[in-house]
Amino acid sequence: MIEQQKQRDLPRVKFLLVDDLEENLLALSALLQRDDVELLLARSGMEALELLLQHEVALAFIDVQMPVMDGFELAELIRGSERTRNVPLIFVTAGVRDERRLFKGYESGAVDFLYKPIEPHILRNKAEVFFQLYRQKQQLALELHERTETLRLNEMFVAILGHDLRNPLSAVVMAATLMQRTYKEEVAQKASQQILNGGKRMAKLIENMLDLARARLAGGIPLVRASACLGEITERVVQEYQATYPGSVIERRIEGDDNGYWDGDRLGQVAANLLGNALQHGEPGHPVCIGIDGRSEHEVVMVIANRGVIPEALLPVIFDPFRGGEREIGRKEGLGLGLFIAQQIVKAHGGSISMTSDDQVQTMVTVRLPRR
Repeated sequence: MIEQQKQRDLPRVKFLLVDDLEENLLALSALLQRDDVELLLARSGMEALELLLQHEVALAFIDVQMPVMDGFELAELIRGSERTRNVPLIFVTAGVRDERRLFKGYESGAVDFLYKPIEPHILRNKAEVFFQLYRQKQQLALELHERTETLRLNEMFVAILGHDLRNPLSAVVMAATLMQRTYKEEVAQKASQQILNGGKRMAKLIENMLDLARARLAGGIPLVRASACLGEITERVVQEYQATYPGSVIERRIEGDDNGYWDGDRLGQVAANLLGNALQHGEPGHPVCIGIDGRSEHEVVMVIANRGVIPEALLPVIFDPFRGGEREIGRKEGLGLGLFIAQQIVKAHGGSISMTSDDQVQTMVTVRLPRR
């Protein structure tokens, strides 16, 4: 039903008929008339050119023998214009079959010849081929317009969502900060800190939701590329997590050149998601290891490893949204979007991300980033 409605919504396909004799135009019109076709009639070459400036046509039937400007001359003018050079042309002639005329016709840009008297079924079959080709072109243009409009609305939705969620949360966080500075009582300090901690978690959830919307609805996560050092990016993340997990041990190793042309903030997000997962799900008392290998000329590889095992059944879907957090009992900290967002950021850089987990020892996440 929807496809049929779309077909009805498409404008009629236009055919151009060019002949200096009225009776020939009437005969062609009678054979080609149908509800979904509009016939444009021209009685001279100049009239045909004027119609082509006003209309987009799917096919032109041109009589060869016309006064002032014959069909061959008209075809050359049509082919010489950027607007009309791709219009299919079929010559109609009452003359005898002549190889030289055929050659001249095809050289002028014709796709076919029809000789009078015209066989109605041959005429209609040829017209149907170009009708269907043009219909497909119309449908593709309509689909492109619809998808472009959908993308525009999705981008607007993401912007509105971010604005409407962030503003009230910012007000709550500001009020809690003011409360913490104003009231020094232990109860007030504890309550305000709980509000601030909850606000930070909520801000992270909002950012994850927005990134999900960008990745799924708005054409991918946008990047702002600049020269960046992966080692420096990960070191900042490590410092933040060591304050959050004071008893944790995070080992770092860098080999080669770890510089590239990346979005440093987004890669910081990747490192934070991956390192946070490793610290949260790794076995206590065992270090998390971050290795950066920049010895390749074309890419930099980052590996984050922790002691701990992921169930084999979860590995194929570990980067799917809302699935990556299934191994987290209770999942209080997020929606299970961190690994999905990390994957989308890496893909936006033209890189790849994978996860392996052996049966007894450790889990490794490998990120490969092209330098540019």
